[in-house]
Amino acid sequence: MSAQGDETAVERQIVPQEAVLVFFGLCVFGQGARPREAGVRVPTRVLLTVLERLGVSDAATRAALNRMVHRGLLARHKDGRTSAFELTPEARTLLAQGRDRLFSPTPFDHEPDIWTVLSCPLPETLRNVRYQLQTRLTWAGFGAVQPHVWVAPGRVDVETMLGDLLTPEVRPLAQAFHGTPTAPSDPAELIRRAWDLTALRAAHTQFLDRWEHPEPNPGDSLPHLLLLIDDWGRLLRADPGLPTPHLPDDWPAPHSTATFTRTRTRLGPAAEKETEALLSL
Repeated sequence: MSAQGDETAVERQIVPQEAVLVFFGLCVFGQGARPREAGVRVPTRVLLTVLERLGVSDAATRAALNRMVHRGLLARHKDGRTSAFELTPEARTLLAQGRDRLFSPTPFDHEPDIWTVLSCPLPETLRNVRYQLQTRLTWAGFGAVQPHVWVAPGRVDVETMLGDLLTPEVRPLAQAFHGTPTAPSDPAELIRRAWDLTALRAAHTQFLDRWEHPEPNPGDSLPHLLLLIDDWGRLLRADPGLPTPHLPDDWPAPHSTATFTRTRTRLGPAAEKETEALLSL
């Protein structure tokens, strides 16, 4: 398949685990934010077929599935010599939280002048928790302003975001605040310190170059939609929705949002039919 020309998974930097999660999102949630069916189990052969259409080898897909089981994202179910996979409750919760913003009509907008500040100095002995913390902070739009201190635009529900990471050992170390910057704080300087605006603009430009005028081949709606959502999720992780008054007038976020919405609307119905056909095999 091809989005614009014949691009391989390596060229598109497709991460098999992320592609699997995107597909599970379509299976479990459709293109909304509410689950449409509980306990969806996806056979291995379906996942191999879908990722093969994205240019991912069977070996890479199987390795990703094993890692996801080990990390508690997927549960494996055996039926004789065949197997199927299901999202764990933790993965369903995290996926649902991410999809609220993924399909929001205004994913870059937040309550004006409100920021979330998180301080969480984790010791070296909690290295695995530190890695998970950083991953969730990135998804939630946080940028680092000092060691162990992060900020995000808007009012982030930190307790929900951290969830199972708030063990009795970690909870006393985490301090979170919602508030408005005041002098001598300079929001524009805060943004420049925590985010690379040149890189963020480049990420929008790359997304628009790829998706503003796509021409999918007939029957390729599903892989194109998976690539679109994967690219959009990467862009949302890069750009948390910084306050407009402190950004250049030609900031491309509204243009990117309109392009994603228009392309998803065009690809969605056919992709849903392809997904249903695969699950019914």
